[in-house]
Amino acid sequence: MSLRPILIWPDVRLSTVCAPIDAITPEIRTLAADMLETMYAAPGRGLAAPQVGVLQRIFVMDVAWKDGAPEPVVCINPAVVAQGDVHETNAEGCLSIPGVSADVSRPGEVRMTWTDIDGMRHDETLTGFAAICAQHELDHLDGVVTLDRVDVAQRDEILAQVKALI
Repeated sequence: MSLRPILIWPDVRLSTVCAPIDAITPEIRTLAADMLETMYAAPGRGLAAPQVGVLQRIFVMDVAWKDGAPEPVVCINPAVVAQGDVHETNAEGCLSIPGVSADVSRPGEVRMTWTDIDGMRHDETLTGFAAICAQHELDHLDGVVTLDRVDVAQRDEILAQVKALI
């Protein structure tokens, strides 16, 4: 395993829709392991492949590790197949937009399907922070960053913060 550099917005790869993964190859296994190591070192709770420059539909997340034992999840070709009606607005950080957060409204519950690193299919309902994190990472696979999910006023404020940090 090795740490991979995390791309920083506005790198064009962060705005690119990722290609599906056809097979779980040794390269995909290495990518997943590297992504988990990079996510924990960052330290984050989720990381999508385009954030490390790989334009494939895979993300990793672990919403528990900062508060308890690690529970890493690798999601290959994930898709939200249903979502709850109740939206929650939360401050979301992003490893690709360091130092700032955005208030983003998302469904507080989603049903998501994905394949794990062992080739097993999952169809699970995620709630709370797990649902928010999964949607954030899935956005990355669709070329969407948090700045694309906020109104113009909040976007301008965040851009000013980003400019001050550089």
